[in-house]
Amino acid sequence: MSENPRRFREGILLGIGAYVIWGLVTIFWKQLVDFRAGELIGWRVAMSFATLAALLAVRGGMAPLLQAIRSPASRSLVFVAALTVVVNWSSYILAVVHEHLLEAALGYFLSPMGTVLLGVAVMGEKLRPPQYLIVALATAAIAVISFSYGHVPWIALLIAGSWSIYSLVKRRLTIAAVDSLAMEMVVLVVPAVILIAILSPHTDSVIHAATAWQWILVALTGPVTVIPLWMYGAAAQRLPMTQLGPLQYIVPVVNFLLGWLAYDESVDATTFVGFGLIWVALAVLGLDLGNEARKRAKP
Repeated sequence: MSENPRRFREGILLGIGAYVIWGLVTIFWKQLVDFRAGELIGWRVAMSFATLAALLAVRGGMAPLLQAIRSPASRSLVFVAALTVVVNWSSYILAVVHEHLLEAALGYFLSPMGTVLLGVAVMGEKLRPPQYLIVALATAAIAVISFSYGHVPWIALLIAGSWSIYSLVKRRLTIAAVDSLAMEMVVLVVPAVILIAILSPHTDSVIHAATAWQWILVALTGPVTVIPLWMYGAAAQRLPMTQLGPLQYIVPVVNFLLGWLAYDESVDATTFVGFGLIWVALAVLGLDLGNEARKRAKP
């Protein structure tokens, strides 16, 4: 990990930007709830593949991508990344389509915990005292929110587990973020096209039922997916997982506010307590990241 303060600041800004977009993108997906989640996943992968192909063409060639593909280690990591990211997407879209935004929020609360633990267990990173406090507050919040649900939150667990593993894989990849993303979409695009072909004959499919506005949104699923993923991949190469992971609390806070204020999902007092603990953890995180940035900026 580079100690370059500029890279650290870039990582923080890229990570915050990616997570803010992911929080707000719920509004985007809500415009497509008329269609099956599986079909939307297929279109999302296909449009992401097309977007990345255009980016690589603008960049001026496929040489870096082809070089990365020739590396067995990169191929293995990218294959795992592709599988985990499609599980994450599927779980999230299921949550949005079936109005379980608060469970999706819980999943994104759990994800930073997994990311931090993998950073410590696999990458050998160390926690600073403020980060121990963040972990303790997040653990308490997760316990409170899970209790308020009264059942095993499977969607939340799928979101959390898949994203934690994806974060670890992206941290270990040394190839450029856009190239690793392109390789992930190469792995997924054929199954995605097959899925679209299977579901398209239905009368309520995108091909048969989408309005002109919905077609525009379907086309935009590529950029909406690729831009924050690229930002996240670039952030993962600049920040330790113990610092990148807690930034993810931005997503569930935005999801919580949308589910409660915009989409009228019920929130009881216990859930409010859990989210309150997370907001305290966010405040501690902000102070910790600010102090770390100032330390790195000193000569």
